[in-house]
Amino acid sequence: MTTTSTNSGRPKSGGGEPGARRRGRGSSAAASERREHLVKLAAELFAEKGFQATTVRNIADEAGILSGSLYHHFDSKESIVDEILSGFFEEIMTRYREVIDKGDDPRTTIAGLVRIAFGTLEPHRAAITVMQNDWNYLKGMERFAYLTKSEDEVEKMWTDTIKAGQEQDLFRSDVDPKLTYRMIRDTVWVAVRWFKPGGRLDAQGLADHYLKVMFDGINTH
Repeated sequence: MTTTSTNSGRPKSGGGEPGARRRGRGSSAAASERREHLVKLAAELFAEKGFQATTVRNIADEAGILSGSLYHHFDSKESIVDEILSGFFEEIMTRYREVIDKGDDPRTTIAGLVRIAFGTLEPHRAAITVMQNDWNYLKGMERFAYLTKSEDEVEKMWTDTIKAGQEQDLFRSDVDPKLTYRMIRDTVWVAVRWFKPGGRLDAQGLADHYLKVMFDGINTH
């Protein structure tokens, strides 16, 4: 890309050139860190106030900069939330696929998917909160078309696993796979509203408890 074209024909040593390259890398690293910092600040505001209610000025004020300075890093707040959501979906779908590809029995696979989902509550709190509060608003924009596509792919992973469990007599045959998945999904995501990191149960402890209730119920046996 740009680095290749600008470096072509340059001498490999001499004349202060290495120092210039070091300064370039330093500036790039600083800009990247600044951008990441702004994304984190915006994510917290989106989670607290809601995406639609958060303005560019709110983000800039939180960062201690002028609104115009924010546009050096992002062209809009939609670009910021895009980065937050795409990063979330990329990570969770990659981890879901890894569990599916192991080829374990459906019960073990479902348990793995549940643990991954609960494991996102803390690191991706903002993305999950935005999805709950602003999903219908965002999915109407062309740039966020991947949200529906990603959700459809995730739903298929879960429902195919549930169906496989039914075929193997591991799961009840009288439950609807799609409805079951959506109830599991909504139960996990709504936990972001009350789950407190550092509490009595961490995310994996919460997942273990959920799996106990889901697989064994609350009736005595």
